[in-house]
Amino acid sequence: MENYPLYQIIDENGEWVNKSYEKELNEEKVKEFYYHMLRIRTYDQKGVALQRQGRIGTYVPFPGHEGAQVGSALALSENDWMFPTYRDHGASLTFGADLDRMFLHWNGRIEGCLPSREKRIMPASIPIATHLPHATGAAIAEVYKGTDNAAIAYFGDGATSEGDFHEGLNIASVFKAPVVFFNQNNGYAISLPIEKQMNSETIAQKAVAYGIPGVRVDGMDVFAVHYAVKEALERARKGEGPTLIEAVVIRFGAHTTADDPSKYRDQEEINRQKEAKDPLLRLKKHMQFRGFWSEEWVENIQSDIRTEIESAVVKMESAPTANTDDMFDHVFSEPTWTISRQKEQLGLMGGNR
Repeated sequence: MENYPLYQIIDENGEWVNKSYEKELNEEKVKEFYYHMLRIRTYDQKGVALQRQGRIGTYVPFPGHEGAQVGSALALSENDWMFPTYRDHGASLTFGADLDRMFLHWNGRIEGCLPSREKRIMPASIPIATHLPHATGAAIAEVYKGTDNAAIAYFGDGATSEGDFHEGLNIASVFKAPVVFFNQNNGYAISLPIEKQMNSETIAQKAVAYGIPGVRVDGMDVFAVHYAVKEALERARKGEGPTLIEAVVIRFGAHTTADDPSKYRDQEEINRQKEAKDPLLRLKKHMQFRGFWSEEWVENIQSDIRTEIESAVVKMESAPTANTDDMFDHVFSEPTWTISRQKEQLGLMGGNR
């Protein structure tokens, strides 16, 4: 890891490691980071609660990833492209995805899986790494159109074992596509620890094979993530090609609400790390250190966020029941006999028709 040191701007105690951006990180900007991190954590907590109450299906939580997702999303420009995974709804919400539709996604409604109307945010990729070549293609298309728009593709450490990872990075490097490959390395691909996933010490060093920059950043430091992504996007817009960023994070909870992480890791140790490294707590300490923290301000924004989220839940639960035919009707332009048979069998079992 000597050649890929962990880039930080503030440490776990919220104190400066690198003061290069001190003037730019004024009170207004710092509070913007905290607001979005609190918003997506509150959303995430609601998502888990709804699943436990049987009000939505399986949910993918992301506690510990807030700094990485907010820092990266706020580095994007208005017309950039975002290609998220199933764990990146925090980034999508920060970039401008509709909160109501995000809940519809977790409630099994097709409207929640459509591309965003508000921003260039693609539907969350459930298959691992398949969206990386898509992000490369979107970025190349922007070059052909003569714009300075770029793309960012999110993925986990497990995605680096997929062929699509190689294909996406290889094509992007050859064509100097304006795309940032943003890896959130939380150390586990579901239950598989990273040391069984790969032999290389870092993910960032994989950039060497493609002749592109590789950056390793503390993903719990929202400032460090923000400026690492911003610099990569600036390179991309100047025609200097893609960057691979490895944001090292800790997944505090389960892979999904169907997972029990205590089966494959020491959850007590993870809880101890949470107390020390929580990205929201780190930013709170920094704000207190600089005199930006106000309990009244936090209470006010928390109240507004909860009202917004509860309103979205009401809208989600007021929507008509999802039609199970949607699973079959949009796979092929003309259904195959296998699809037709599956649809018929589900109807006989009492599916919504």
